[in-house]
Amino acid sequence: MIRYALRRLLSTIPVLWIAVTLSFFVLRLAPGGPFDGERPLPPVILKNLAIHYNLDKPLIQQYLIYMADVARGDLGPSFANQDFTVTQQIMVGLPYTFTIGTSAFILAILIGVIVGCLGALYQNRQADYWLGGILLIGLVLPNFLIAPILQLVFGIQLHILPVGGWGDGSIKYLILPVIVLALPHAARISRLMRGSMIEVMNQNFIRTAKAKGIGPRLVVMRHALRPALMPVVSYLGPAASYLLTGSLVVESIFGLPGIGRYFINAALNRDYGMVLGTVIFYMVLIVFLNLVVDIAYAWLDPKVRAR
Repeated sequence: MIRYALRRLLSTIPVLWIAVTLSFFVLRLAPGGPFDGERPLPPVILKNLAIHYNLDKPLIQQYLIYMADVARGDLGPSFANQDFTVTQQIMVGLPYTFTIGTSAFILAILIGVIVGCLGALYQNRQADYWLGGILLIGLVLPNFLIAPILQLVFGIQLHILPVGGWGDGSIKYLILPVIVLALPHAARISRLMRGSMIEVMNQNFIRTAKAKGIGPRLVVMRHALRPALMPVVSYLGPAASYLLTGSLVVESIFGLPGIGRYFINAALNRDYGMVLGTVIFYMVLIVFLNLVVDIAYAWLDPKVRAR
């Protein structure tokens, strides 16, 4: 298992390097700059800023300087907010993004697995249709449409939940954004789980377990659940990346002080340092989550480790 994990970890290094390189050159070659605004700065100030941020050097030299800083763990300064470095801003927004993303991730897995199992056990019955149909609403409608609908219903009309902000950090401020983030992934997980469970329940070893007199609940929990989870586990890596990118929109809609809010403001202000630092942070986090998923998949299926 350790050799398999190390092999997977080493294979991610070229992926990270290519992604960082592409992000750097695409951002730098785009028209405009971090100091362009409605009221242009005097040429002397622009020159001094370019020297301070190494923008006066050739693009290749800027790239080499930036990659050397990244290799030391320094994501550089923020062009728009000079009081804080990129790392400091990410650390400020990380607890909020982590709380929302982790809660949505756990909720999506719980709802998806439970609904998928029930859909397989009550295949083509009313429970299967109703549960699957409700979750499919979250899959069909984008989160930037579901979020205002929930804000309108539960926040403005019913006055049950706050429509945005973090407030005192209590759970009531998390309910709506977590539901908006979790719904589409719960629907995908439930469809995967339902199809996999139906296939597993028709296998010969399940028939043998039933023939031995084992009850339906024990058959599902002891024999069917683990092999049925394999397609779900393989989806958890992409699901984590979708949750991270989806949180950018959700944090903006609900006014949450997470990393996504910093990223959007940095993109609007052409803050090279903050945009690149956020992209690198997200990529490292996504690669790490995919590595965890690969290890979990190898644990469920020992044949994977032998490849």
